[in-house]
Amino acid sequence: MLFKPDSTDDEKRTAPRKRTLLSRVLGRMVSLLITLVILGGLGYLGWLAFQPKQNGGGGRGAGGRPDLPVPVLAATPQVHDVPVYLDGVGSVRALNTVTVRSQVDGKLLKVNFVEGQDVKKDDVLGEIDPAIYQAQYDQAVATKAKDEALLANQKIDLARYEQLAASNAGSKQQADTQRALVAQQEAIIKADQAQIDNARATLGYTKIVAPISGRAGLRQVDQGNIIHAADTTGLVILTQLRPIAVWFSLPQQQIMRVNAAAAKGQLAVDVFGNDGVTVIDTGKLTGIDNQVDPTTGTLKLKAEFPNASYQLWPGQFVNVRLKVETLPQAIVVPTSAVQRGPAGTFSYVIGEGDIVTAKPVTVTQQNEHEAVIASGLTTSDRVVTTGFANLADGAKVVVGKDDGPPAADLAPRKRSRNPDGKRGAQGEGQGKDGKKDWQGKDGEHRGRHEHSEGDQKGQTGPAPAPAAGGEQSGGAPKAQP
Repeated sequence: MLFKPDSTDDEKRTAPRKRTLLSRVLGRMVSLLITLVILGGLGYLGWLAFQPKQNGGGGRGAGGRPDLPVPVLAATPQVHDVPVYLDGVGSVRALNTVTVRSQVDGKLLKVNFVEGQDVKKDDVLGEIDPAIYQAQYDQAVATKAKDEALLANQKIDLARYEQLAASNAGSKQQADTQRALVAQQEAIIKADQAQIDNARATLGYTKIVAPISGRAGLRQVDQGNIIHAADTTGLVILTQLRPIAVWFSLPQQQIMRVNAAAAKGQLAVDVFGNDGVTVIDTGKLTGIDNQVDPTTGTLKLKAEFPNASYQLWPGQFVNVRLKVETLPQAIVVPTSAVQRGPAGTFSYVIGEGDIVTAKPVTVTQQNEHEAVIASGLTTSDRVVTTGFANLADGAKVVVGKDDGPPAADLAPRKRSRNPDGKRGAQGEGQGKDGKKDWQGKDGEHRGRHEHSEGDQKGQTGPAPAPAAGGEQSGGAPKAQP
C-alpha cells in the first residue's frame, strides 16, 4: 500500500519562508525610499542655501531682498583739457663727460680740486713741474733775439749796397744778394716766433685746466706721481650735471605720433621719482634717433632737463612720459566708474528714483585715476564709482557721501562675542561709560563663572589675572590645560 503525503503539511512549511522573503524585500524598499527622501531633502536645503548667493549675495540685491537699496558712491563727469602722454623707460646721462688728461709728461706737483667739487671752465685742476718747458721757452726767445740782431745788421748792409749800386760805385748783384739774405733772415725770425709760440703752449700745458664746467669725480692720480700724456685714465673725469640728459625708448608704433607732435613745436618731457608717481623734473625733447633698434623694436629719444636740485644723476634708471597732445574739453570720469563686461566697457548711471542703468561707453584713454569718455555719458549723468558687488542693472541704490579716506586703525580693540551672538569691539560687561554693566546678565555671568571654575579644576597654581584696567572680554578668563 503506497503512502501519499498530505499537501497541507508542505504548504504549512513553505508559507513562513515566503512571508520572510517578502518582508525582507519590503524592508529594503522602505529603507531605500527613506534614504532617497532624506537625500532629496538635503539637496533641496543645499539648493535653497546656494540660491541667494547666485542672485545677489546674501539677501541683498535682486535675488535676496529687492526692497533694500544697495549703498554706493557716485561721481559726476567733469569737462577739462586732458594731456596725452607716452610712457617710456630711460637712463640719465651727463650732457657732457670729459676725461681730463695731461698733454705733457712730468711730475704732478699740485692737485687743486676736491673730489666731488663743482668746477668751472678754465679752472686749474693740477700743476706739472714746468722747469724743462720753461727752459725750452727761454731758449726759443733767445734764438729769436739773436736772429733779429742779425737781421738788423743785414738791413744796414743792404742800404749801403743799394747806395753804391745807385752811384755805380758798387755791383748791383751784390745789392740783390744782400736783399735776398735780408728776406731769408726775416723768414728765420718768423720760424723763431713759431718756436716761441710752441714753447709757450707746451709750458701752458703744465697747468691742467677744466675744459667744461661740471662736477669732478674721484681723483685718478695722486700728487707727486709722474703723469704722462699717453695715460688713458687721466687725472679726473668731469660730468656736466646742469643741465642733464635722459635717453629713453618708445615702441616703434609711436614713431608717426611723435614725429607729428614734434613738427608742431617743442615737446615737454616729465621724469618721475623713485615712487613712480611724483614728477621731479620737467624738460624738453631735444633729439630723436634716425633709426629703430632692430633687436628691441624701439626708438631712442633724448631729452634735456634743468636738474636744478641735482635730483637726476648719471646712470640712474627713470620712468619718463612724453606729452604729445592735449584733448580739449574732454569728458572725464574716475577710472573706477568704467566697468568691463562681455560686450565691452560700460558704466552704471543713476537715473530717476535712484535706479541704476548699465550704459555702454567708449573710452579714449585712461590711467590710474581718470578715464576719458568719447561717447556714452554726459555731464548731467551720475555714475557709480564704488559698490559694484551687489549691483545689477535696474537695482535701486542709495548714494553715500565720500568724506575722505578712512583713518587707519593703528591699535584695533579686541573683539568678543556678545550674548546676542554678535561680535563687539568691547568687552561684554563694559558699558558706554567704560564701567561694568551687569544688569540683565547676572544669570549668564554666574553660569560662565561656574563654567570657568569647572575648567580650573585640577589646575596647579592660581588662576590667571584679568586684563589690565579690570576689563573683561567674554567673561572670566579660561584656565590653561
